[in-house]
Amino acid sequence: MIDWAPIPPDPASGVAGAYRAACHLELRALKPGNVHVHAEGHGMTVAQFLASAEATAPILARPGLSVGERLHAAVRATRDAAGCNTNLGILLLAAPLAQAALMPGNAPLRERLGHALASLTVADADLAFQAITLAEPAGLGRVEGADVHAPARVTLLDAMREAQDRDTIARQYATGFADIFDTGVPSLRRWLAAGAGFEQATEMIYVEFLATLPDSHVIRKYGRERSEWLRARASELRENTAPDRAFTLTRSRLAELDRDLKYNGVNPGTTADIVVGCLLAFWLMQFPQPPVITDVLRKDALHEERRQH
Repeated sequence: MIDWAPIPPDPASGVAGAYRAACHLELRALKPGNVHVHAEGHGMTVAQFLASAEATAPILARPGLSVGERLHAAVRATRDAAGCNTNLGILLLAAPLAQAALMPGNAPLRERLGHALASLTVADADLAFQAITLAEPAGLGRVEGADVHAPARVTLLDAMREAQDRDTIARQYATGFADIFDTGVPSLRRWLAAGAGFEQATEMIYVEFLATLPDSHVIRKYGRERSEWLRARASELRENTAPDRAFTLTRSRLAELDRDLKYNGVNPGTTADIVVGCLLAFWLMQFPQPPVITDVLRKDALHEERRQH
């Protein structure tokens, strides 16, 4: 029996709780072509994804790490826990989101994320390249002008900017996670406000992204023609192709596409990663922000002064 994370997560659980909830909810939703509780596939199991989430949650939530250190340690933990690459794209999105969430201050999460991205260094890029090499993702050996098997020469943000035209994860870095904050999170809010449950809302935003964004993993593995075929199939699930219009989904229609994609070996992994990023950002935006360090020290000093008197 699976010990599912609470959904929605308890704000007191912090980054680790929000991350576990996002990873678990993604597995509970019927997302065509992906591994989920309704049907595994692609030689991977739900247990491997759960083990990956459990192994990486405390690393992402650990204070004092850089984005590169957080990412590299999490990828290594995934390899030890699952034995394969189950979550590189998720970690590439979660590491800077966690970094932003752990920053003290009163600024909104998106603003703190901007600071975290702007602060990325060549060392972060070097650790990220090492993490990518360790994960061995299908078809990814270069980030445009950068060979991930060689020492980094540019910052991680610059490397992602160079790759943004061909990789959806890289575009999130280059645009401040625009697809997540401008499309995914607002869409999730709309579906929940309309009465959808968390699993249904997750399926909805997955199909929306699948129908509107080319999946980078599918493009790398099969080519752009197959990616366009996938977008067309996803669009058929929607009664109206406008991204801001309501549509309905049935589990039978989702399951039919799921079987078709898995039969053909097509796994829209990047789209799943983006959905996890949306869920994580959605919950982190609602959590209390860490106190400013100077405020903590001031309160500690005041407490000590009162104790002495």
